[in-house]
Amino acid sequence: MGKSKTRILRKGINNQITKMTREDAVAEAAKYLDNNLVNDAKDLITMFGLTAEEILEAGASYESVKAIQNIFI
Repeated sequence: MGKSKTRILRKGINNQITKMTREDAVAEAAKYLDNNLVNDAKDLITMFGLTAEEILEAGASYESVKAIQNIFI
């Protein structure tokens, strides 16, 4: 292993990246929609391929999900 890669691993830079599960993404998207952060919600929805049903079950309001219905698969 080269010097640079060794330094990066010792610094723990790779540990700073958060891991997000599908369940976390659904909860975050619902929270973003309720707080009118539509762009952040759209990013998560398209990245994970979330459905409207999943987000509604997570607690998002029907009106907020209906407003962005065109991005769902």
